[in-house]
Amino acid sequence: MSLLNALARLSLQNCGVAARMLHTTPILCAEPLKKKKKLDPQIIKQREDRKKKKIEKQIRRLEKNARQLKPVEELEVPIELLDEKDKRQRKLPPLSSAEQEQRALLKKQWARYKHDEKVSDFQIIDRLVQAQEKALQELRKESEELYRAAIEVDLQLVPVTIKGPVATPPIKNYASPDGDYIQQSSKWE
Repeated sequence: MSLLNALARLSLQNCGVAARMLHTTPILCAEPLKKKKKLDPQIIKQREDRKKKKIEKQIRRLEKNARQLKPVEELEVPIELLDEKDKRQRKLPPLSSAEQEQRALLKKQWARYKHDEKVSDFQIIDRLVQAQEKALQELRKESEELYRAAIEVDLQLVPVTIKGPVATPPIKNYASPDGDYIQQSSKWE
């Protein structure tokens, strides 16, 4: 601030506006960088050897543990269920040939219906894409600015959540169970 005052007194006594437009920054006091200490090459080599041995040890440990499979308790079938296997197995009557033929025809009919539905969806999508491309080309002929604005991504549309049909319909008057979930899965390291 003292430099500003001195300059204002010397050359800008009559012009107060020019003095306000002159800005100065404080002198930054810097000191020379510290010299790196020269280390003995033997010490540097020892450090690198230690790092190398540590990494090799970790690799050996990982290779040793790679052969061991982590046990998955969730996949083990409880003995009680194995004992009750005969009780739990359903005895279904064999299907008649007429029933088998009817089911085969229904499967074929359903496959044909789903194929036609997929083809019609693809045709609709193709028509929409072609119409959009044609509209964009016409817009580009009209105005390049409007074309650029039209192809710009709207970021407000990105975090959209859509809820569609699910695999099974909801069960009417279903009372969902309350209670706390207890985490029982084991951690294997």
